[in-house]
Parts: sequence; structure tokens; C-alpha cells
Amino acid sequence: RQRAAQRRTAMIDSLRNLPAPAKLNLFLHVTGRRPDGYHLLETVFELVDLCDRVHLRRRDDGAIRRRNPIPGVAAEDDLAVRAARLLAAETGCTLGADISIDKRIPMGGGLGGGSSDAATVLLGLNRLWGLGLGRRRLMALGLRLGADVPAFVFGCRAFATGVGERLRALPAAPQWFVIVAPPVSVPTASVFASPELTRHTKPLKISGLSRGRSVYRGKNDLEPVVCSAWPRVAEALAALRFAADSAGADGRLARMTGSGACVFCPVPDEPVAASIRKRLARQAVGTIHSVRSLRRHPLRDWSFA
Repeated sequence: RQRAAQRRTAMIDSLRNLPAPAKLNLFLHVTGRRPDGYHLLETVFELVDLCDRVHLRRRDDGAIRRRNPIPGVAAEDDLAVRAARLLAAETGCTLGADISIDKRIPMGGGLGGGSSDAATVLLGLNRLWGLGLGRRRLMALGLRLGADVPAFVFGCRAFATGVGERLRALPAAPQWFVIVAPPVSVPTASVFASPELTRHTKPLKISGLSRGRSVYRGKNDLEPVVCSAWPRVAEALAALRFAADSAGADGRLARMTGSGACVFCPVPDEPVAASIRKRLARQAVGTIHSVRSLRRHPLRDWSFA
């Protein structure tokens, strides 16, 4: 099967403008802690149309190189580079790749940009190198890079448990969101290490969500810790809630995504999103994005034969 896949891709030497979408955690509950220290989580991942762009070119010498600098991220630490090297090592592939990434997703904001880039590299090189690995194998490799990576390979709105790797599809109608990225970066490890973090939220049931229970009835257990330690996040959240209420949305639904620093609010439609953006533009709260949910990851329909 791998040889057949390699023949189909023999004429392809590059893949450009591969999308790596951002995610929102519609809620994020910490439900416990494993003996190894990893936190047990419960969340819904929503993919949105704010995307990094990944460019891949095949190399025949086996080298894996990142071709453009990313401020604050050394190539050796970049999840995208690590994803390529892990894929090559696990499959015995002797090909290499040049990797370039156009960053559009705010870094250190809880939107999963680095994890999404890594997932897109796994998906892209699986095709470019003609490996023919199935989605589940790629998800397992992604988990070795980070807990969010499998969700992007999974490729649709998902209810997640465990450390974030147990995923079940959760269909939903399209939704608009306004995202505010305050001018701070929040280190995830310090948030999870905080003694103030709630670690025993009562788990929800997937059956309730499947029957239409609102995903916005949950909360983000990390939000109080981050808002206390990073006042700019608290300011952005308060401003977003006020602007949403003033524009006809429900500001009570605004919350932080992931471990921050970005905050978001679901809104009824694009005109309301535009109104909120206009109101927030008068304040120095950060970069503002209006985005729409994605029914599927743009690469999810790729063949895995």
C-alpha cells in the first residue's frame, strides 16, 4: 500500500498554502490529575477559519529544515519540525523536507497554532512522502508531540477527554465568534502548576451535549488563574463582554480559550461580529478577529489510502 501511495505522489515535490486552523476551547474543565502529573481534561474543540499557512517542499537528502524564522521559537523546538522528524523516524522514510510557515494565529494565546502547524505537517508529509498512513496512526504520533495535536488531525468539532486525546465528533451548526488577543503571552505550564487551579470539576456527559445541551454552559477552569496573574487578559475579557452586550450578543458567553491569553465570544452573525469589532477598536485591548467555525478541517477529506 505504501508503494502504491508513493507512485501516486511521485510527481509531487511540494505542497503550498496548506491551512493550519486555530481552535477554540468552548469550555475547558480540569476533572482530575493522573499519577504521572498530567491533568485530566474535558473540552470541546471548535476549529475556526483563522489559519496559519504551511509550505512543504520535498528533499531527497533526508534533511528537515525550517526555512523562515519564527520569533521566539527556535527551529529545534518548533512542533512542526519535530513532527516532520518524528514521522520520518517512525516510518523509516529517507526523504526530507523544507518547511515554511506563515504565522497568522497569535502565539501564546491558547488558539493552538503550534499544534495545528504540527498536525498539518503530519498530514502534508504523509502525502508528500507517499507514506499512506491512516488518520489514527497520525493521531497517535501527534499525541507524542502535544495533547492538542490529535484534535487537529481528527479534523472536526470534537468532545475531548483524557489529556485531550479521546475524541468524539460533535456536529454543530456554523457559528461566528469574535476573538481578542491581548498583548501578552501566557505560559501554559505555569497555569497548570498554580495552586489556585481548580482540578476537580464534575465531568459532563457526551449524551447531554449530543442532545443539544449548550456547550456554553461550561466554563474554563484556567480562566480565574490567568485573569488574576495577567490583568490584560481580565481587561480584554471585560471589554469583550461589554461590547457583546452592547451589540446585541450575550456577553455572559465570553470566556478564555485554552490557557489564554485569547478570549472569545460566540455571536449571532457577521454583522454583530463587525459591530463588536468596531466597539473594541476604540480600546487598546489587543488584536481583534472575527472568525467562523469550520465544519471540517480543510484537509480532512484527503485520502489516507
